Amino acid sequence: MTDRLYGIHAVLEALEAGRRGVTRVLISASRDDRRVQRVLDAAHKAGVPVQRQPARALDRLSGGEAHQGVLALVAAATYADPEDLLRDAGASPLFVVLDGVEDPRNLGAVARAAAAAGADGIFLPERGTAGLTAVAVKASAGAAERIPIARVGNVVTLLAALKRKNIWVVGLDGSGEAPWTSFDLTSPVALVLGGEGRGLRRLARETCDVVLSIPMAGGVESLNLSVAAGIALFEAVRQRRGLGGKGQKAGASGP
Repeated sequence: MTDRLYGIHAVLEALEAGRRGVTRVLISASRDDRRVQRVLDAAHKAGVPVQRQPARALDRLSGGEAHQGVLALVAAATYADPEDLLRDAGASPLFVVLDGVEDPRNLGAVARAAAAAGADGIFLPERGTAGLTAVAVKASAGAAERIPIARVGNVVTLLAALKRKNIWVVGLDGSGEAPWTSFDLTSPVALVLGGEGRGLRRLARETCDVVLSIPMAGGVESLNLSVAAGIALFEAVRQRRGLGGKGQKAGASGP
């Protein structure tokens, strides 16, 4: 089965990461600049054929989405095996668990933040959630090609399994009982975020060791999902790089 990726960053990352086969790259006949040259160089290095096409052909193949004059035909997205993801993580892994994210652009933006923060992987439920579509990959600026993403049958079962492996399960929700900076994120951690608008579902929330929140000024109900994920992820980066005092496991009962 063949998928299509579009946008300079998405196609460039697919060529450089090599996680799924790129069979052909299509470049708009009207584009000839330094950014496109990077794509041409990466395709040549990967041994992938390149064809020049009219811009209207790329418009049709991308379904009207903004393609920046670059489109690739690639193998269908493959997901990491959850057990492999857990086994290959380091001594103090940092995971992201998304419980019911429906917008592929949000998924892509979270993947970009997670990859930039050096997270070890992302877990998604198999049903009722966005997947690795071309829209998600483009929204991630290609980062979805860099970070392992696994699908699981049941998020609550996954969270329980993470706890048995001594990984702290830390929810992030507007109703959380402690600020996001109060927890020691240098520990093995899985950050759990709910879907757009509704936050964490009850069973997922109850399975978390602790639920944190990001305080906001009055009049603002909530943050965009990917913004909240980025804030929490880079708090973990700050702590792990020793750029500030570590939080405490306040209110947590332990894995």
